[in-house]
Amino acid sequence: MTYPFGAVVGMDDMRLALLLNAVSPAIGGVLVRGEKGTAKSTTVRALAAVLPPVAVVPGCRFACDPAAPDPACPDGPHEPGAPAQTRPARLVELPVGASEDRVVGSLDLERALTEGVKAFEPGLLAAAHRGVLYVDEVNLLHDHLVDLLLDAAALGTAYVEREGVSVRHAARFLLVGTMNPEEGELRPQLLDRFGLTVEVAAPRDPAVRAEVVRRRFAYDADPAGFAAAWAGEEAALAERIAGARARLPHVVLSDAALQQVTAVCAAFDVDGLRADLVTARAAVAHAAWAGRDEVTEDDVRVAARLALPHRRRRNPFDAPGLDDDTLDQALEDSRPEPGPDEDPPPPPDGPDDDGGGAPPPRDDTPRADGDPSPAEEGRSRDDGPPDEGEGRGGAPAGERAAVAPSDPFRARRLEVPGVGAGAAGRRSKARAERGRVVGSVRPNGPVTRLHLVGTVLAAAPHQTARGRTGPGLRVAREDLRQATLEGREGNLVLFVVDASGSMGSRARMGAVKGAVLSLLLDAYQRRDKVGLVTFRGADAGLALPPTWSVEAAAARLRELPTGGRTPLAAGLLRAADTLRVERVRDPQRRPLLVVVTDGRATGPRGTDALGAAHAAAQRLAADGTAAVVVDCESGPVRLGLAGVLGAHLGAQTLRLEELAAESLAATVRSVREAA
Repeated sequence: MTYPFGAVVGMDDMRLALLLNAVSPAIGGVLVRGEKGTAKSTTVRALAAVLPPVAVVPGCRFACDPAAPDPACPDGPHEPGAPAQTRPARLVELPVGASEDRVVGSLDLERALTEGVKAFEPGLLAAAHRGVLYVDEVNLLHDHLVDLLLDAAALGTAYVEREGVSVRHAARFLLVGTMNPEEGELRPQLLDRFGLTVEVAAPRDPAVRAEVVRRRFAYDADPAGFAAAWAGEEAALAERIAGARARLPHVVLSDAALQQVTAVCAAFDVDGLRADLVTARAAVAHAAWAGRDEVTEDDVRVAARLALPHRRRRNPFDAPGLDDDTLDQALEDSRPEPGPDEDPPPPPDGPDDDGGGAPPPRDDTPRADGDPSPAEEGRSRDDGPPDEGEGRGGAPAGERAAVAPSDPFRARRLEVPGVGAGAAGRRSKARAERGRVVGSVRPNGPVTRLHLVGTVLAAAPHQTARGRTGPGLRVAREDLRQATLEGREGNLVLFVVDASGSMGSRARMGAVKGAVLSLLLDAYQRRDKVGLVTFRGADAGLALPPTWSVEAAAARLRELPTGGRTPLAAGLLRAADTLRVERVRDPQRRPLLVVVTDGRATGPRGTDALGAAHAAAQRLAADGTAAVVVDCESGPVRLGLAGVLGAHLGAQTLRLEELAAESLAATVRSVREAA
């Protein structure tokens, strides 16, 4: 796996996770998270070169093993002990834009209905059987396709169901997904289905980076010579994988080792029992890889570090990770008590005093009279009016430090009106590949979703002319109807947030940030792209271009300072420019503009700032942009400027407290009670 430069980029965890899955595919695959340009794809593709070759039944499209052929193979039945053909293990790549039929295979419905022939065209799952299935940018793959992959990887079988006709075939493969977290996260439910996960990053050592560049130049200059130089190491690695596979069934997982596995999983409070199973399998594979016949504490430690970090996330904004001290303590607590003739285990490294470790360091930094201590700095300060003088730490006039958001809540669903045709999601109505049947159309190509009633109705008037005499229905190609499905799509949710001094006290801005954070969490769950425009001071800025990474938007929101003037028109114009670019880049994804403001607008003396803002709003409305205005105005006296802005935008206006789903439920209950 050194081809061309995987050994020098500091990705030992990634190499080990891939090798453990090569030894025991039952672990459940690997998810590799890392920044761009870290050789994730190169390392995965290098894995296929060191996997042992496989023996297959000649001519079988499903790579059946001659020693134990699949009894349900669509190309079967195959007789056990049939002649074998040996070929290298395959690496099958699944493109992000693949359809469900391309992944699992498809039935030829036309031949099934008109000729009574069950013709099946295998998909990528069949091609990857007994090899590697690689999904680059797995976080951008549609959720239902990720579910299909993980189900097949867990069951070892792929199922294709179409209008009462079903096909199943074996699909056991090593699943590897790579992703850049900056482009969005996988849902925690899908994260949990990957056996192991690793984080990779480019090395920061200049000497290591120089070696990477040197090897890359050597490969570009002579690919064949470079491969030949590393052929010996790759052959040795392939031999070691084959030896570990042979040793795997004989590795013993003792009760004591299993107790350590379950103790570690319980210590990290992971949900369900999948973590225990994966950790145990990975520990057994690591023992086989290390040449041992019994699982040790070291095997459990390595397995836990690879199997548990991504299972500790409690909400989408939590970063995966594992605390080494908690892991050490869990392993220590689960060690069996030493017998009377055994020496107790050595104490952990550290001081020998009775205090259990060194006291926390003191902060002896001298302070002027009246300066707060670090503990006092962390306490909340009284909310006050916008500070028009110099900000803390020498900040510009009118600027105040970022305010922490309040606790998020479950937000009500905001939708784009009409029916779209964008990528699958959970927000607005759309024509989709999955959903409820709402009608039928004549297909332009092959039929993939047969509308049975529509087909029968189209064929019924022609039965006499076609000479039907028996009970069967005579169906022609022109009778076939494709089902139209209505599901949900993901949208581009562009937030335009007022961060000016008009937003009032720190408590109010904290509530505003908490509300936007709640909407971001909702966008994550509904598979939306998000962007963030902020306006304050003299202008507006695109704080975050449209992205899949809701985490990045949440981080920018938390760091957002406040204060200064209210250039509302500039914020709306910046939003219009951003949406215009996105319409060219992603024309099928419909936008939803969420403007968070109290409706006030200020500008240079002598200008009509409010009129300019309303003109910008009318421009957005003329473009057909769906919008929602979140009114942040508070206090007993309200000017209602946000409602006026919403009228110019053609948008729904909601007060801040009306964003919660509980608020909507209470309104519905009150209406029903009044009726």
